[in-house]
Amino acid sequence: MSRLIVISNRVSAGGGAQGGLAVALSAALRANGGIWFGWSGEVTEQFTGHINFQRTDGVATATVDLEEQDVEEYYNGYANRTLWPLFHYRIDLAEYERSFAGGYERANARFAETVLPLIEPDDVVWVQDYHMIPLGRELRNRGIANRIGFFLHIPWPPRRLLATLPEAAALVETMFAYDVIGFHTQEWLDSFVDFVKAEMGATVDANGVAHCNGRTARLVACPIGIDTRAFEEMARSNIARRTYEKVRASLVGRSLIVGVDRLDYSKGLEERFLGYERFLEENPEERNGVVLLQIAPPSRGAVESYQRIRSTLEGLAGRINGAHAALDWVPIRYVNQGYARDELAGVYRAAKIGLVTPLRDGMNLVAKEYVAAQDPEDPGVLILSRFAGAAEQMPDALLVNPYSAEELSDALQRALIMPLSERKARWKAMIEDVRKRDVMWWLETFRDCLETPLDGAADSAPIKVVQIV
Repeated sequence: MSRLIVISNRVSAGGGAQGGLAVALSAALRANGGIWFGWSGEVTEQFTGHINFQRTDGVATATVDLEEQDVEEYYNGYANRTLWPLFHYRIDLAEYERSFAGGYERANARFAETVLPLIEPDDVVWVQDYHMIPLGRELRNRGIANRIGFFLHIPWPPRRLLATLPEAAALVETMFAYDVIGFHTQEWLDSFVDFVKAEMGATVDANGVAHCNGRTARLVACPIGIDTRAFEEMARSNIARRTYEKVRASLVGRSLIVGVDRLDYSKGLEERFLGYERFLEENPEERNGVVLLQIAPPSRGAVESYQRIRSTLEGLAGRINGAHAALDWVPIRYVNQGYARDELAGVYRAAKIGLVTPLRDGMNLVAKEYVAAQDPEDPGVLILSRFAGAAEQMPDALLVNPYSAEELSDALQRALIMPLSERKARWKAMIEDVRKRDVMWWLETFRDCLETPLDGAADSAPIKVVQIV
C-alpha cells in the first residue's frame, strides 16, 4: 500500500484537546504510514524552508515556520477573513484585499517547494481544506505526477455568493490540478458543480468525472466520521467516568444541556443563547431544572470579528443569568477554554441534551461524538442544526433552524419530555450510521477514489458527479 502524505495548515498529531479533523487524520496516518506536513504555527523572521521532523503517538509530522507577513496575509487574511466568511455565507464579513490574495499564493508556493523533497514517486498526496486550495497546482508546476486529492472540510457556497470573490474562477480552476475533489455532502458538491458549469463551461456525465478547460477530476461526496469505537471506549474510561460524576453532582438533579464549539460566528452561539433565553421565558416551570453548559474555546483572536463574537456572548450570558438566576442556580455556565476529549466524553454522557446548532457547518463532529458517548440504556437527545453537514446523515436528531429562537425553544422542551423509548430509537438509528461511516470508512472511501484511474476518460468526456453512500 502506498504511503500517505497529508498536507494541511494545521498539524496536530497527539495531545488531548485535538479537534475532530486532527483526530481523523492521525488515525488515517497510523493505519497507512506516511507524513503529515504543514505550518508549525510558529513565526520566523525569514522563511528558510527548514523542516522540523517529529513523531507523536505513531504519527510522523513535518512542519515549517512562516514569516509574520505570511501569517497575516495568508492565514489571518485570505484564509480567515476572506474564504472562511464567504464559504459560510457571511459575505458581510468577507474582506477582499489584493495583499491577502497575494500572501495566500505566496504561502502555498512555499509549502509546495518545502514539501517537494518529501514526496516519493509512489506516494498518494492528500491536501486538506480551504487554506491550501491552489497547492495541487503548485505541486504539478514542480513536476509532481503522483495521485493528488483535495478534501474541503467547510461548506461550498452557492454560485451567486462565490461570484463575489474577485478571483473566484481562477481559484476554482486551480482545483482541477487534483485527481479527486471531495466534499462532505451532496449539497456542497452540487454547489461546486453549479459554479463550474455556469461560470467555467463544465459538463456532467455518468462516470463521476469532471472536465474543465482540458483537466479532469473525480468529484465525490464523502462525509468524514470519527473513530467511533475508540470514542465509545473513551466514554467508559476512568477519566470520563470521574468527569461524568463531577458534572452530575454539580447539577444537583437538574438536566444538563451541553454545547461544545470553537468560538466562531458560524457556530450560531448568539442565536443559541437567544433560543435558550426564549425557552426560559416560555417555560418558567423549567427555570430551576436545567443548566446550559457552553464550552467555547477561543480561536483566531487576531481577527476582529472573533473579538466581537466573544464580547457579544459574554454580554448575553451575563444578561440571561442576571435575569433568570436564583440564589442556588445559574442558567448558563459559559466556559472559554478547551478540554481533553476523554473529559468531553464524560460531559457528553452526563448531558440529557446535546445542542449542536451552527448557522452553517461543513460537518460538525461534535454531533457524532455526542451520540457515541451516550449510555445505550438512557441516551440523551441530539438537537442539530439542519444547516450542519451532519444533518444529512442524522435525520433522527431533532433538526432545527438555528435562526429561529422559537424552534430552538420548542426543541428543548420536546427533548426534555421525550419518552425513553423514543430516545432509544432515535439514538440507535444514529449510532448505527456513526459506527458504519467512521473515520476509517471516510479514509478508505476517499482513498479508493484517489487510487482508481479515471478509466482512460478522454479529455473531451463530459463531467459526472456522484455521491458515495
